[in-house]
Amino acid sequence: MASSELQPPLIQALADVVAWTKAAKIPVVIVGGVAASLLGRARLTRDIDALVRLPESLWQKAVVRAAEYGLLPRIEEPVAFARRSRVLLLKHEPTEIDIDVMLSILPFEFAAIDNGRMTRIGGLEVNLPRVEDLLVMKAIAHRPRDLLDVEGLIDAHPDADLSDVRKWVREFSNAATMPELLADFDRIVAQRLRK
Repeated sequence: MASSELQPPLIQALADVVAWTKAAKIPVVIVGGVAASLLGRARLTRDIDALVRLPESLWQKAVVRAAEYGLLPRIEEPVAFARRSRVLLLKHEPTEIDIDVMLSILPFEFAAIDNGRMTRIGGLEVNLPRVEDLLVMKAIAHRPRDLLDVEGLIDAHPDADLSDVRKWVREFSNAATMPELLADFDRIVAQRLRK
């Protein structure tokens, strides 16, 4: 997907997320619908998902710093909510676009951030995940929209290392006692490879 296919408000919000994380020295990778649209099949998305590495002791400071970039809490006591959910719920005030800042805790998430690849979107440099890491995230999120994103990512990247993706999906599937995660991933792979 070309940057021109992202709506201008989304690009503006994305620019402020990138500026905030860069200024605050927060390692980040942009995931979710934005990454799926840029790496796979173009689709409408109205929010931004960012996966960050940030110690809990710095969460409050990060929220305060985010406000300098128009990124304000969507709820009262965002840090208390983040302690329960590991997500900071922000809103880009100028565009009213929701920003979900996912606070990494798992080795897979740390690796996804470290393995991200800087990608130019218009005049903006954005860290996007490896397609394999995004496939894992989408397969375990497992909503209908995410499974369609898995299809689009496989179609756009037939050379992706699907055995590595399957290994991670199997681990998450076993840990969550949700065999459907792996079964649905395998079904999608079989369908896409038959095309």
